[in-house]
Amino acid sequence: VQLQASGGGLVQPGGSLRLSCAASGSIFRFNVMGWYRQAPGKQRELVAGISSGGSTNYADSVKGRFTFSTDNAKNTMYLQMNSLKPEDTAVYYCNALHFGSLYWGQGTQLTVSS
Repeated sequence: VQLQASGGGLVQPGGSLRLSCAASGSIFRFNVMGWYRQAPGKQRELVAGISSGGSTNYADSVKGRFTFSTDNAKNTMYLQMNSLKPEDTAVYYCNALHFGSLYWGQGTQLTVSS
């Protein structure tokens, strides 16, 4: 399983951005998929996750602003981020759980700054 994250960049506060994570093969295989982030000097934290049952959960800090979605035809998961804040600045990682093994994408940098 390979995951390729992309879409990061520099955004002004209040702006929007969409991250993508393309998987090598069908994402139907995955039991759980998620987006994490790690800011400098901080631990990696869950931003949003979706289980095989379809339920989605979000970190309190992003609820109402971020949306996790998938496109099964493109084997891709997305993180739509709106109303971005400077505290959203971090490296964002996608991951997927497949038969007990956890796979990570390489990370994409988001910087929210004016």
